[in-house]
Amino acid sequence: MPELPEVETTRRGIAPHLVGRRIEALTVRNRALRWPVSRALPGRVRGQRVEGVRRRAKYLLIRTEPGELIVHLGMSGSLRVLGRGTAPRAHDHVDLELDSGQVLRFNDPRRFGCWLWQPRGRTHAVLAGLGPEPLEEGFDGDLLWKLAQGRRAPVKNFLMDQRVVVGVGNIYAAEALFRAGIDPRRAAGRVSRERYAALADAVRAILAHAIERGGTTLRDFLAPDGEPGYFEQELLAYGRGGEPCRQCGTPLRELAIGQRASVWCPRCQR
Repeated sequence: MPELPEVETTRRGIAPHLVGRRIEALTVRNRALRWPVSRALPGRVRGQRVEGVRRRAKYLLIRTEPGELIVHLGMSGSLRVLGRGTAPRAHDHVDLELDSGQVLRFNDPRRFGCWLWQPRGRTHAVLAGLGPEPLEEGFDGDLLWKLAQGRRAPVKNFLMDQRVVVGVGNIYAAEALFRAGIDPRRAAGRVSRERYAALADAVRAILAHAIERGGTTLRDFLAPDGEPGYFEQELLAYGRGGEPCRQCGTPLRELAIGQRASVWCPRCQR
């Protein structure tokens, strides 16, 4: 599943093509996404000018005067900016047609993505209750420590809880815990304030670097320009179970935590 850096990379790629353009049509070829695309959606956006493109967690929000289109890439979705005459391929489910002659095209083989509508001044249910953004003010080690008090769940599950902080998925949680030297199995409530400070710093640094590098190369993800991300080659923990730790040489261990594959170094992480 595309994680926060992939979604932010996509936002930065499509925004220059959308902002200031007028939407001439929204063409829906297949309504059967994670939630059925509303039949009223094309009429809501037709003729509206795009005022901005922002990201909230792993959702992209395309802002117009009456409200925002909420787009989620799901597990395999991608967005491309193409010429309007470009013939659709298999799994090209939605087109946002612009007055520039370009089309923002949504492709999603698994159909776990979504296109929803949020009226101005309202918060859609999918965005309600989300925690702070990890790269903005309000996210730090003190916040993590306070929220973790009394929690027995593994710290990795805690870090991936979208009510605690948004956008830290399996890949970046594994990498941040490795950098902070924290065993992903440790109970969240048994991690010190000082170590949470290191973890928050690691989350920010890793996400910022991954965005700069274009995200992580996943099987189904490509950036808007058609190029894959370039962060995967720098991963220190995720996907490296059984391989030697790049810091100490100890074989990395792998175990399912919260039904997600988790890799850590038994020597460097405690």
